[in-house]
Amino acid sequence: MKKYYISAVIAVLTFFLTGCESYLDRDITTYLTFDQVTKSYDYTKNRVAAVYGNLPVGFTPIDGAMMASASDEAEHTLETSAIHQFNIGSWNAFSNPDWSWGSCYRGIRKANQFLVSADSVNLDIYKYDPTKEETYKFYKAEIKRWKYEVRFLRAFFHYELMKRYGGIPIQTSAGSIDDDLSATRRNSLAECIKFITDECDTVARVLPEKHLNEDLGRITKGAALALKSRVLLYAASDLYNTPAWAGGYANPELISLTGDRQARWKAAADAAKEVIDLAGAGYALSPDYPGLFGPSGFLDPEVIFCVRGFASNYFELANVSVGFNNGQSGTTPSQNLVDAYEMNNGKAITDPDSGYDPQNPYANRDPRLQMTVVTNNSQFKGRAIQCWRGGLDGPPIARTSRTGYYLKKYVNENLNLVTGETSVHSWIVFRLAEIYLNYAEALNEYDPGNADIKKYVELVRQRPGVNMPALPDGMNQSQMRERIRNERKVELAFEDHRLWDARRWMQAPAILGAPLRGVKVTKNAIGTFNYQVITVENRAFAPEMYFYPIPQSEIFIAGGLVQNPLWK
Repeated sequence: MKKYYISAVIAVLTFFLTGCESYLDRDITTYLTFDQVTKSYDYTKNRVAAVYGNLPVGFTPIDGAMMASASDEAEHTLETSAIHQFNIGSWNAFSNPDWSWGSCYRGIRKANQFLVSADSVNLDIYKYDPTKEETYKFYKAEIKRWKYEVRFLRAFFHYELMKRYGGIPIQTSAGSIDDDLSATRRNSLAECIKFITDECDTVARVLPEKHLNEDLGRITKGAALALKSRVLLYAASDLYNTPAWAGGYANPELISLTGDRQARWKAAADAAKEVIDLAGAGYALSPDYPGLFGPSGFLDPEVIFCVRGFASNYFELANVSVGFNNGQSGTTPSQNLVDAYEMNNGKAITDPDSGYDPQNPYANRDPRLQMTVVTNNSQFKGRAIQCWRGGLDGPPIARTSRTGYYLKKYVNENLNLVTGETSVHSWIVFRLAEIYLNYAEALNEYDPGNADIKKYVELVRQRPGVNMPALPDGMNQSQMRERIRNERKVELAFEDHRLWDARRWMQAPAILGAPLRGVKVTKNAIGTFNYQVITVENRAFAPEMYFYPIPQSEIFIAGGLVQNPLWK
């Protein structure tokens, strides 16, 4: 798939074409040509920023909704939002709410355009001026580093496509208008995985373990190895190793792998451990779990890579309850998610010995529940949340939560939305807790019983401020697998993992196709509450939905593209 886009350079040209003086002749005002502008250091720096600008941000990516609302984590309040197409199964090759194909290939093309032109940057005005020798050396080093950052970004865009579509066309050239699009073919899944992980290895050998000051937020060695960890974990998982599910699909190499699966699990574990062992990066689990997702979260040592945003309040406006001025309720957590949080004694709420009380359901739970979800009668923005019928945040008021819950994670409750207060929002792409859980999951599959499995899951559970009990001793591989999966569900909630975990574990019919549940809250005359679990929405998941369909518009353009299995 190749599409061609013309990048606007009017603003940059205006700057350069309105009076820049030539270094060689201070007495004569000269003007830079278009070629000189596009080969300048500043223009090249802006092109790198443009590639970074294509990174996906998960706050409201689908018609105002988080991707969590297409999983069992949440329901989006606005019933006309396109996100609901996923939930009712009303999406196909002609209509897909998540059009990542175009956006990712735009990012890939920007990356390729940068890579073919980066070495032509003209630094002569610094090179031949003895007073600017250090500037010249610095700029040369910057451009070299940018090339590796952009190679990471290109690999990341390929990963975003791969997790949705399986094998996709690998693009490493900028292309031209004369290219024969009919010759475009999908690379095999194995080729895509190798391309992404090889790029990660190459980038990791060059980029520093950490950046400081103005470079904070750029790609590091840790980010490259974290992407490798995630991709190899996916490669070892059920979805990529079970070709029979596709029912005789003629091109199994596009969606599945062959060979030694145990070796893939080991590679995934080794890749995660390589991130963990990066001593110079200074990574550490945060003692402030909710702070990770706040305005200064990007500075936290747990964050490996995040997309730093500008100060805004759009996420709060989208997700704060309509019971507050300007709130729109937005993405609301589900009972399916709430039930996954254990009691603070480490037992599931379904365990008869857990102490769980259905009429006091939020008492004595994993502290991450209250750090992630706004529950009835909990304090939020200076008052108790009233999810009961007749309350400020409950029915019959229009656009109150249909699940009986509101989102807390990533929401800055301290902002005054009436006066327009804002704060920085940074989307976390990789953080250390995910890497610990990647390591434990992979290790449990190829070396069950290894002491590191329990160790690294417990490090996540027992971080300061959470302090959940240790896991029971003597669990078998299957029991540990379920505990790791549940830990991912609660620890990584609303971070765009659940949709893809459900698919790669091949549990999507039971997770994404299960009824989405909420709670109906009733306030009694004496001020207590009754809680009744209800079905909010019956959801659909068919086997073809394990992978997205290749957009039919792209197949019309590039007839050599093969559609994914079972899509008509």
